[in-house]
Amino acid sequence: MSTTDRHTAIVTAAYGRRMQLRLEDGTLVDARIKGRELQPVCGDVVTAHPLVNEPEWLVTRIGKRRNELTRPNLRGRTEILAANLDLLAAVCAPVPRPDWFIVDRYLCAAEQMGIDAIVVYNKADRGEPDAAHAAELDVYRSLDYPTLVCSAHSGLGLDSVRGELRNHTAIIAGQSGVGKSSLINVLTTSDQRTADVSGTRGEGRHTTVNTIMVPLPDGGWVVDSPGVRDYAPAIDDPADVETGFREIHRLGQDCRFANCRHRREPDCAVLAALDKHSISARRYESYKRMMIMTEQRERRRY
Repeated sequence: MSTTDRHTAIVTAAYGRRMQLRLEDGTLVDARIKGRELQPVCGDVVTAHPLVNEPEWLVTRIGKRRNELTRPNLRGRTEILAANLDLLAAVCAPVPRPDWFIVDRYLCAAEQMGIDAIVVYNKADRGEPDAAHAAELDVYRSLDYPTLVCSAHSGLGLDSVRGELRNHTAIIAGQSGVGKSSLINVLTTSDQRTADVSGTRGEGRHTTVNTIMVPLPDGGWVVDSPGVRDYAPAIDDPADVETGFREIHRLGQDCRFANCRHRREPDCAVLAALDKHSISARRYESYKRMMIMTEQRERRRY
């Protein structure tokens, strides 16, 4: 094989050991992985070449990643979901009932990755957010997260969502059933499968079983990821958890101790703000839960 046979490509869909690549000229090709060590994910920049007398290409190298969206697997090891992103859209909806802790964990992941994040409240055609939901959305706005109310069904607010996504490589993430694939269908020319929320349990049904990256008409890409009923980023050091929560990280600079965990330590600026109700008690609870999860994962590793 000559060096001219090698091509740089982007992984636009991942199906286990097989994937779809977009070559530099825009051509889409199917590919598989050389060996068992390589584990490309959506967004990866890879080196690949065509195989003689075969329809598939062969991926031989993964380029250096700018960032990774991660989660711990059942064994506590880090699983990479997507790479080289610059925006995360955390989607919620009135149905299924929002799990704000999952929204927080996606925002925490974005902070850990060093990328922008927005909050999208979909299915607004079913009515304006109730008082409790509106209060939570206001918390995110107060933290300078663009927080948009929209409807993939009626088109309400979609221009604002398009504006936030334009020219980004973004991932649409959230609980099963919040309408991520429906949003992508109307924001792009794709046709991702959708399904109604389960009528018996009020939980979303998984419709995206693999990760796929779709071009946006006005520039950029959007990654459609499988819906979840729980999520947390894989953080190795519990001391790093606070960087995923903007208000806690900001206040933490004023704590008495540089290694303050903001739970029982004296002269803790975070606890003082909590007592004064100047930060969200629910967000603080979210921080504590994320800290406990990270500590438990750390113990399992060692």
